[in-house]
Amino acid sequence: MRSILTKIISIPVIVGVVLLSGFSNKNEAIVASVTTNNLPEYYTVKVKDSILNQQIIYPILKKSYLGFKEAIAFKESGGSYNVINQFGYLGKYQFGKGTLKLIGIYDTQEFLNNPALQEAAFYANASRNKWILRRDIKRYVGKKIAGIEVTESGILAAAHLAGPGSVKKFLRSGGSEVFSDAFGTSIKYYLNRFKGFDTSFVEPNRKAKAELPKPSKFFTALSEK
Repeated sequence: MRSILTKIISIPVIVGVVLLSGFSNKNEAIVASVTTNNLPEYYTVKVKDSILNQQIIYPILKKSYLGFKEAIAFKESGGSYNVINQFGYLGKYQFGKGTLKLIGIYDTQEFLNNPALQEAAFYANASRNKWILRRDIKRYVGKKIAGIEVTESGILAAAHLAGPGSVKKFLRSGGSEVFSDAFGTSIKYYLNRFKGFDTSFVEPNRKAKAELPKPSKFFTALSEK
């Protein structure tokens, strides 16, 4: 993946909507509206918080894979790695135990305590779902179903919510079979909310597993000194 550039910018004109992620203080969860044209993939912007009466620096993510996964994380958990909801869904991306087993994770405590493993799990699950839904992506992307423009990122987000089988049913039924989770969040919402991100970074892989990268020989040699 490309290196991520960070810089502070000041933007006087408010013209569009972007995403914030990873805030635990509700007073900080203020949506900043700024243009993202001709800017780095990741940057920060200073916003005046009227509640705290101070300038706060927010991260702004464009519509890359990074922006895609952080947008989902913000919706699922507010970006917190150690969350367990009342239905037993785990971590930053709110995985169920069954899904974790499919991508090779059996120790849920280790999963909760390991942010890198959670990030690997998100990619592995997206990769597996992209393989399962590859024909549907090819067939339906660019079309409108139930009034919603279908995009690859929307399909992958909906699969994260409901599983690839439910997404297939929705698409192939013309939008008549709509899954909603225990909170009432529907496939249609995820298809629309997370459309238009660039998810080409995700490679389809039927056997994708959540694996942490092995340390290089150089790193291992340093750690042993």
